[in-house]
Amino acid sequence: MQETSLALQATVRSKQFQSAFPQYADVALPLHVDQTFTYRLPELMREVAQPGARIVVPFGRKLLTGYVVDLRNSLKEDSTLHESEIKEAEELIDAVPLIAPDVLALTRWVSEYYAAPWGEVLKAALPPGITESVEQLLSLTAKGIEATRQIPETGVQTNKAQLLTLLAARGQLSLRAAASALGQMQVVNAARALERAGAVVITQATRGALAKEKVQRAVRLISKMDPGDTSITAAQRRVVQSLEIANGLLPLRALLRTAQVSESTIKTLQKKAYVEIFSEPVRRDPLAKAALPPPETHQLTESQTFVLNEIEAQLMQKTYGTFLLHGVTGSGKTEVYIRAMRTALELGRSAMMLVPEIALTPVFSRRLRAQFGDQVAIFHSSLSTGERFDEWTRVKNGQAQIVIGTRSAVFAPVRKLGLVIVDEEHESTYRQQDSPHYNARDTAIVRAQKADAVVVLGSATPSLESFHNARGEKYHYLNLPERIGKRPMASARIIDMREAFAQHGKPRVFSDELLQAIEETQARGEQSIIMLNRRGYSSFVLCRSCGESIQCPNCDVTLTYHQSERVIVCHYCNHRRAAPKECPNCFGKYIYYVGEGTEQLEEILGKQFPALRIARIDRDTTARRSVFEKSLFDFSDGALDMLVGTQMLAKGHDFPNVTLVGVVSVDAGLALPDFRAAERTFQLITQVAGRAGRGDRPGQVLIQTYHPDHYALRHACAQDYSGFYEEEIRYRQNHSYPPFVALASLLVHGTDYEKARTTALELRKELDQANEDRACRVLGPAPAPLARLKGEHRIQLLIKSRSRRRLRQVIDAGVAGVARRGHASRSINIEIDPISIM
Repeated sequence: MQETSLALQATVRSKQFQSAFPQYADVALPLHVDQTFTYRLPELMREVAQPGARIVVPFGRKLLTGYVVDLRNSLKEDSTLHESEIKEAEELIDAVPLIAPDVLALTRWVSEYYAAPWGEVLKAALPPGITESVEQLLSLTAKGIEATRQIPETGVQTNKAQLLTLLAARGQLSLRAAASALGQMQVVNAARALERAGAVVITQATRGALAKEKVQRAVRLISKMDPGDTSITAAQRRVVQSLEIANGLLPLRALLRTAQVSESTIKTLQKKAYVEIFSEPVRRDPLAKAALPPPETHQLTESQTFVLNEIEAQLMQKTYGTFLLHGVTGSGKTEVYIRAMRTALELGRSAMMLVPEIALTPVFSRRLRAQFGDQVAIFHSSLSTGERFDEWTRVKNGQAQIVIGTRSAVFAPVRKLGLVIVDEEHESTYRQQDSPHYNARDTAIVRAQKADAVVVLGSATPSLESFHNARGEKYHYLNLPERIGKRPMASARIIDMREAFAQHGKPRVFSDELLQAIEETQARGEQSIIMLNRRGYSSFVLCRSCGESIQCPNCDVTLTYHQSERVIVCHYCNHRRAAPKECPNCFGKYIYYVGEGTEQLEEILGKQFPALRIARIDRDTTARRSVFEKSLFDFSDGALDMLVGTQMLAKGHDFPNVTLVGVVSVDAGLALPDFRAAERTFQLITQVAGRAGRGDRPGQVLIQTYHPDHYALRHACAQDYSGFYEEEIRYRQNHSYPPFVALASLLVHGTDYEKARTTALELRKELDQANEDRACRVLGPAPAPLARLKGEHRIQLLIKSRSRRRLRQVIDAGVAGVARRGHASRSINIEIDPISIM
């Protein structure tokens, strides 16, 4: 009777426990799937699991690290799974959620708005290396051990025999390590076969995150030395004296060097209770060795004062508002940003500044650090994994109230966000080109809206969408129409390269006018910037015998020649091979390198002007962070005379001694089959022209082109944004392009062309069926402008609609319909509001 009563009480307690805490977790996995997955929580997890925590769950035959996005006491009403089919979670990694509720909500918005997998968005929101991975471990069974004894010692071994031999020699081994030793496919197939035969068992284990807190051992003086202690040696006295000079604390390595002792000496002192050896965290500071500029306080112009007052008034209200700050190059937007940040901090709020390129972070981050000290944290991909982890942790812990970074910084775990600045808001680099597709500018606006924060979108050449929103009073329009000190804008002139060709009888990289201007600039002791938006040495390699150009085997593009490495490279998939000495098609010896890139420009100018000190800035040089930063600061300090580079030079840099900007060619950009081609060209020329004449001396800009009458070039030379906007907006309206319609690109991709084509045709049928009211206009399917990329064929459909809601309904219905027909929805990339349709 008593046993029955105890069992009943245990059952009641168990039911009370189950009702008190959620039994199920919805988990987003970092996979290209448009759903979350429900898992049962073990009893010990239920009390501590929270949304935003990482969790290890079974998925198929693997264990994956996902993210808890919701908790529930029962299954969803629309769930097709029976309770018995729900798998149990394996491990909860975070007792305290890694992802804050506001960031979790933001990632959900990104997932829903951009039709992006939620798990991929969450992974993008965290610093790289922070997610624990799961490894498959291989070990021999008794049957496998016996099988190894049957393997002959001589002769060719099968893949299975090689794997058995390796496991017998090393014991338990990860699949990754085995694949590294024997080859990926051989090991995977052999392991599966041996598992089925009972010779090998495959288990799963979590592997620690790559990014962890860095610690160092340090020594602290905890008591003064007793003068009468005769057991103290001379070495031990040196240790104590070194600590006293250093205020009682030194890193262990530094102390060993300073006192010139061994570690055993310090351990002896610890036993005597004179010192304590302990571990302390070490911050990996990206600016630890950087020379900071002196803090400057500038007198604001009348326009700057008005603009700042408007922004500060909105900050005081602690309500959401978006400003479009349209300021010509050199008008002092950065000073307005810094003062607005200071106001936000004084109000007890935090600030975030997004910049479009890594190239801008060294200068901006040093300037902000000089103004705000350690309150500034830096986010961008050139930092080491440890540096990014430490900066992210400082922000999460509230130690840093200002974040500056590139696109992914929009997800930084900032507390009490009050101000968001998006500098050069028009830049296409704010758009994530790979899945998950999102626009950091628009995401920043939504984040500010949710946080009752103020947004400042700054640009000398606002995107047409932003300027259109300002005209429609969706954004507050602010204008800085003049440069600081009323300095004149640089004079710009178009050089018709058709005339240069007629004069010399052959194509020229540099016109006589540009070469003369470089020579005169050098003679005056001034600096120049030469821009060509094409890296490498030559655009492609051509055989003069058979006329074949060398193509990338994975993409429908030619390979670009890089002379510094003597290789030809695909700038899309990074396929590379040695530069050919003969044609791979006809074996002819007449190899010809066609076109020019920044590498060739640097060489030509170096030969033409041997006294010029030249550095190159492009994606190849930015890969080496120290070299790239040194070039920028050397140029700023006058140690270099010229920078040659790509569009990275066009944005945000302030070099007062630059009086000449030469644009070698913009014709390739104008010729792109993309509705934004003219806008991007106008912005690029206007921005790079803004690098000239920012000091006391006037600047000039020379633009070489074969299309001198194009309206984008005419208006860029005149620095006439309004004129360009009026002409371009009419084109957009007449052809139904944004901002007058919502636009989406659906890209069907796959290694099998016929399969991809069939999926695309079926998708078109499903879209047409969902679009019965003809609220959307569907174009395609047709081969994408880059019809093959990274080994996959690409077929594109474009959808336009004046109703964004109907656009999404038609897309969702179309993709769901294709999935019902048995086509893999993973083969369809959806881009909402694409920046480019290439």
